Amino acid sequence: MNKLRKTLVGGTFLAAIIAGTMTVGAATTVSVAIWDNNQLSGLQEIADAWAAENDVNVDFRVMDWSTYWTMLEAGASGGDMPDVFWMHSANAQKYMDAGLLLPLDDYIQGDEAIDLSNYFTGINELYSKDGVQYAIPKDHDTIAAVYNKAVFDKYGMDYPTDDWTWEEYAKIAQEIAEKGKDDNVYGTYMNTGSNQSGWYNIVYAMGGEIISEDRKKSGLDNENTIKAMKFIGDEILPACPTQDSMANTPGDTMLMSGRIGIYLEGSWMAKSYFEADNSQDFAFVEIPYYDADGNGQCDPGERASIYNGLGWSIAKSSKVPDEAWGLISALSSEEGQIRQSELGVTMAGYIGCSEPFAKAFGDMDMGAFTRVEEDGVLVFRPYSKYSARWEDDFTQEFIDAWNDPSLMEETCLRLAESMNAILAEES
Repeated sequence: MNKLRKTLVGGTFLAAIIAGTMTVGAATTVSVAIWDNNQLSGLQEIADAWAAENDVNVDFRVMDWSTYWTMLEAGASGGDMPDVFWMHSANAQKYMDAGLLLPLDDYIQGDEAIDLSNYFTGINELYSKDGVQYAIPKDHDTIAAVYNKAVFDKYGMDYPTDDWTWEEYAKIAQEIAEKGKDDNVYGTYMNTGSNQSGWYNIVYAMGGEIISEDRKKSGLDNENTIKAMKFIGDEILPACPTQDSMANTPGDTMLMSGRIGIYLEGSWMAKSYFEADNSQDFAFVEIPYYDADGNGQCDPGERASIYNGLGWSIAKSSKVPDEAWGLISALSSEEGQIRQSELGVTMAGYIGCSEPFAKAFGDMDMGAFTRVEEDGVLVFRPYSKYSARWEDDFTQEFIDAWNDPSLMEETCLRLAESMNAILAEES
């Protein structure tokens, strides 16, 4: 039989991308859509092993984030979607409400390899509606700080360590920015759209929140949230490139090219640093903590990392749901999740299977992403049914405050009102 193949992606192939079922010879083909090419080779290897045992072809299609959701919307409108695809917190509620995802409860009950109690609760809940499960956790991610050793060496500065605070992060960033002024080098990077991997983490470390626990009220008018946002405006942003520069150039690009010294990064980007031409320049430390009581140590709750997790879903319209489930089960089983970590695809959605990820990149230690699970608190990425709308508002409406931090508090209050209006629509 033909094994898993990497196929071309582009506008010409949209019909093929969203086609539900294809056949190659006598074998059934399961079509799979994802948006991250960094993960393809590892997922492909796991899927290959399953496909060989089950006489099934698995056809992966990779596209960028924007094209991915356009593809799903086109498939939903036309009645054809890929058999298996990723779900994300920004859009899951919408797709569950629209009835586009196959309910998985019967498959879960009949599969000894899948027990939802083995996965992160927040991810399970994200992909569940009215007691019905619509996706199986694929992974979870955390946030760490990556720094460019060449920048620190150039300016004669000590490397950061796991025990640093947010105040120390800001001080280091400011020192790099001052020393690098003539070289067009900045201390750090935090764009308005740097939410999960950026300013959300500071908000929660300082006791604030983006959304209430019941997801019915904005947290942007919370006094601790405003305190955190003003800290960002007053202490972090002065060490960053201009807002226009950050809007046009990603933070990882700036760090890899030596234009910034430190950057907050998600574990999903680990492979990019490992495969960079100058990979020897990069190292990771834990995300800083906020020393709320000033006792010089990280107490419970003072180090916060936003975490999220993708889910494997099956299109309700799939003509090969049994084969699609078989693939998901193989990828999400304990064995599949350990292998995913070993291959450096991502950390696991299955609890206790992520430690191999820290050692999957040769001499580049990714332990900062796993240590935070013991040294800090994981906060599930804020979301609601229309979270894509209010996050888009954040990205746009914070621009003025990023350029003029004196506007930060009033911007938070204004965004709280508009976010609350969106949340009211959800009810």
